Amino acid sequence: MKKSIRAMTFYILSTSIVVLWMIPFLIAIFTAFKTMDEIFMLRNFWSVPKSWTFDNFKTAWVEGNMGRYFINTFFVTAVSVVLTLFLSSLSAFALSWYRFKLRTAILVIFVAGMLIPFQMLLIPVYKFSLSTGLYDSLWGLILFHAAFQIGFCTFFLRNFMVTIPTSIFEAARIDGANAFRIYSKIIMPLVKPAIAALSILEFTWIWNDYLWSLILIQSDSKKTVTLGLTSLQGQWISSWNVIAAGALLAAVVPIIVFLLFQRYFIEGLTMGSVKE
Repeated sequence: MKKSIRAMTFYILSTSIVVLWMIPFLIAIFTAFKTMDEIFMLRNFWSVPKSWTFDNFKTAWVEGNMGRYFINTFFVTAVSVVLTLFLSSLSAFALSWYRFKLRTAILVIFVAGMLIPFQMLLIPVYKFSLSTGLYDSLWGLILFHAAFQIGFCTFFLRNFMVTIPTSIFEAARIDGANAFRIYSKIIMPLVKPAIAALSILEFTWIWNDYLWSLILIQSDSKKTVTLGLTSLQGQWISSWNVIAAGALLAAVVPIIVFLLFQRYFIEGLTMGSVKE
């Protein structure tokens, strides 16, 4: 009886939390599909649109230049995630399996870098980007994203790699495999669960980034989605339906990526747990 009550309480609380979380999302969906006449006449954000229209999405995509912002954001996010995971996996591999001087100090530096608030680095990063010619450049934004995310990813992957039995590494060395072959053929397949989890987190974080895009990007042709939404709010400040449509467009890609990588994450767990 007590177990049933606990289970019922858990499901009721979980359902309530999900419903509360979905309320703003549903309001945004209803607003995005309404006309301005319907919004001002009814003034009821909870109501389902009487006539569903896709014109708001077309306006946000074409006139709001969201298409250009999407291309920029996808390029920055994809390259940043690949570069970050590649470099952090190499550094985590070295810190996990090799003994050398300053090994502990380097790991401490990675961890300490995670504790520094980004707001403290705004002015130094801005001045550095100006002096190196990286300001107002998508590649500059990519490099800064990779630099600030490598510490966390290295720490995460290193903690995962040290759980791998050393006998696997030693057997490969005895068979004559070099370091990069051990990294690519043995270690990386075993850390697929961690790579999948980091891919989801990094893609979401970088796609939704606003701070570094605001600091490092100035040209409208190089803006990301988050900066584009602020421009959309300035241009269509009274068109709530267009702004809601733009926000939904910006949220579609992270949701799709999360759903896709969730399946790969489960597959990675089974592949990483058994050595073929």
